[in-house]
This record gives sequence, structure tokens and C-alpha cells, in this order.
Amino acid sequence: MRGVAESVTVFDERVEKWLAPRRSASLDRLMYGVSSAADHGLIWLAFGSLRAARTGDLRFGGRFVLALAGESAVTNTVKLAFRRVRPQEHFSHDEPLPYKMRRPITSSFPSGHAVTAFTAAAVLSRGSRLAPVYYGAAATIAASRVYTRIHHASDGLAGVALGVALGSVARRLVP
Repeated sequence: MRGVAESVTVFDERVEKWLAPRRSASLDRLMYGVSSAADHGLIWLAFGSLRAARTGDLRFGGRFVLALAGESAVTNTVKLAFRRVRPQEHFSHDEPLPYKMRRPITSSFPSGHAVTAFTAAAVLSRGSRLAPVYYGAAATIAASRVYTRIHHASDGLAGVALGVALGSVARRLVP
């Protein structure tokens, strides 16, 4: 098991080293804003509500909310099991985060934003011409959590994988 943990740490360090020189003020505004918009799945609840209103299918809206609630329960159970510490940047000071971003208090693994994003994208994209938009938004949200140093890169990848798996299940529950 030690070899796996060391490999994950090396991977996370390489991603951070690659990302560091690519950060910029304009990218900061975008990524911190995207990350904040996705807090508590709010952006996905808005997308789901818009779809339910546009189609007039209120049952879809209710099932979508239940799917995200189930996803949240699974994700938080996994977080409790792993209790991974967030990147050191998260703890290096107690000043407010840039752009009034909320400082999370839960475990770092997996990225809940990534899980929610890919679960929601899977459900919303079914039969929709907007599928690329949903998945593009999900990928941007997952990346934003690593960019803002709220998560390690491996937290984000695990969140994507769990979100894709839960999305597959949720698609069966939300016709």
C-alpha cells in the first residue's frame, strides 16, 4: 500500500509543478468563480431546474434532486472513510481565500465538486443536445478545485471516476 500512496503523492506533485507557472490573474478569476458557483451543487440544481421548467417535467426535477442527494450521501461517506488532508496551501494561512471562496472543512478525498459535477452531467446530458456543455462544465469545475489548491489532482480524478459511476446509476433512476 505504501507504494500506491507514494505514487499518488508523486503524481499530485507533478501536476502542481506543471500547473504553477500557468496560473494567472484572469485564470484565477475564472477558476475561483467556477469553483464557488459549484458549492453545494448550486449550479447543477439551477441547470436541473431550468431543464425541468423548459420541458414541463417536474418529476424530472424531483428525481434529479434526489439523485444529487444520494450522490452527496455516498461522497460524504467516502470522505469520512478516507479523511485525506487538503493541500498544504489550504492551511498555510488563515486569511480569507481569494474571491471570497469558501474554505472547505471536509476531507479532501474525493473532490465532492467533481463527483457532483459528473453525476449531474450524466443525468442532464441524457437525450440532450447540451451534453457537451454539461460535461465541459463538469470538467472545468473538477479542474478548478485543483487549480485553486483546494484539492490534490488525485482527489479530482477520483471524484471524476466516482461521479461517472454514480452518474451511470443515476441515469437509470432519472428517466
